[in-house]
Amino acid sequence: MVIFNEKEKLTPAIVELKNQNKTIGFIPTMGALHEGHMSLVKASKAQNDYTIVSIFVNPTQFNNPEDLAKYPRTEENDKELLMKNGCDFVYMPTVHDLYAANEGAKHYDFGTIDKVMEGSSRPGHFDGVATIVCKLFKAVQPTKAYFGEKDFQQIRIIQEMVKQENLDVDIVPMPIYRADSGLAFSSRNARLSHQQTTDAPQIYEILSKAVELKKGGKDVAEIKVFVENEFKNSPFELEYFEITDEETLLSIQHFSEANHIRGFVVAYAGDVRLIDNIQF
Repeated sequence: MVIFNEKEKLTPAIVELKNQNKTIGFIPTMGALHEGHMSLVKASKAQNDYTIVSIFVNPTQFNNPEDLAKYPRTEENDKELLMKNGCDFVYMPTVHDLYAANEGAKHYDFGTIDKVMEGSSRPGHFDGVATIVCKLFKAVQPTKAYFGEKDFQQIRIIQEMVKQENLDVDIVPMPIYRADSGLAFSSRNARLSHQQTTDAPQIYEILSKAVELKKGGKDVAEIKVFVENEFKNSPFELEYFEITDEETLLSIQHFSEANHIRGFVVAYAGDVRLIDNIQF
C-alpha cells in the first residue's frame, strides 16, 4: 500500500495507471474508518484494477469550528485497516495541498436537494462537500467512486455536482452497511454508551415497521404519525422523519407521487446525532 500526502506525488502515479488503461476505484473519506468503509473498499477491489482511498477532514463543510476540531482522527488505525483490506493507494493530503490560501467552498446551485433535511440546518455544508469531492475527483481521476447510502442526500449532491462539472466518473451508491443488530455503521457510533448501543437498533426496527405498514396499505401521513409515536416511546429524541422522492428529495404526501421513495430519519441518543434511511 502506497501513501501519498501531496497531489504532486500522487499525479504521476495516476498518469501511469491511466497510460496502462487501468481502472481506478475511489472512496473519499474523512477517516475514522470502520467496516462500512471497508465494504466500499471490497466493492471497489472487485470492480477495478486499483483502489484508492482518501482521508481528509474537509474544513469547508463544517459550520461549527468546534465540530471540526472534535472530529475523530484515527490515522494509524485507518491505515492498518486499509492495509488489511488490500487497499492499493491512500491519499492523505493537507489542507494546503487542496485549498489555496483563504479559499472557501465553491457555491453551487443544486435546486432543492441541498435545502431540505440536512441542508436546512447546515447552510453551506453541501457546497463544502461538493467542492472537496470535485477537487478529489480531479486529483484521482477515478473510473468509479463509491459512497454508502447512509448519506443518501450527499450522494444526490455529488451526482448533481458531477453533472455540473462534467466529470467522467461513475458514482456507485452502495447499500447501508449494518451490524447484525440492524444499526447502521457510523464513526459516531463509537461515542455511544453501552446502553445506547444496545438501544440504537430500535431506529432501524422503526424504519422497517414503517415499510411494512406501507406494504399493508398505509399512506404517508399515517406512517409519519406511527414513526413519531414510536420515537416518543423510545430512548431517542427525534429530530425529523421525512418520506421523500429519491430524485428531488422533496417530501411527498402520497406514495403515488413518485416511483422511487425513501424515508429519512435523524434522532439523538444523548448528544450523539444518528442518521439512517430506508427505501419504501
